[in-house]
Amino acid sequence: MYPLVYIVRHGQTAWNAEFRLQGQADTDINALGREQASANGDRLTSLISNPEEFDFVASPMRRTRETMQRIRAAMKLDPDAYRTDPRLVEVNFGDWQGFTFAELETRYPGAGRTRALDKWNFQPPGEGAESYQMLLVRVKPWFDALNRQTVCVTHGGIMRTLFRFVLGMAENEAANLQIPQDRVLRLEGRSLDWL
Repeated sequence: MYPLVYIVRHGQTAWNAEFRLQGQADTDINALGREQASANGDRLTSLISNPEEFDFVASPMRRTRETMQRIRAAMKLDPDAYRTDPRLVEVNFGDWQGFTFAELETRYPGAGRTRALDKWNFQPPGEGAESYQMLLVRVKPWFDALNRQTVCVTHGGIMRTLFRFVLGMAENEAANLQIPQDRVLRLEGRSLDWL
């Protein structure tokens, strides 16, 4: 059973807008992403009356850190008074990072089709590359160790693993979930709800 956790995906980046695989490339949020982060901060303000009782933690990547800072500023909290945890970084797309799927298809004909056959377990080529299953193994211990109410800013891949290990969602369904950047996901007990 999990304590109350509000999970937010980082705001949009230029690479998100271009459908470019980011993975662990350290990109920044764009103007829309900054608006999304602040709006999620406003949403959290309406949900949390006692922010001093919450832990605030983000992936150490620039896009998640700026999102957290904007959330905290919107909540009238010190923007920098949060911690980071490297286990919350996005799935590593290896040699595919920085490419759109159209570009990958030119470089590696059939790559998209191969990945689609088993997207959850597919591991791209390249050093350090991960499948979603490998990501789940990396991040689940962090969630299992939660012992207090938390606000977490992380990535789409991390949030897909939550639907797999919290709800038992089928691998293919979890791998293909659309994860919005303008909503808050509430984890409590064994339930997940978009707010």
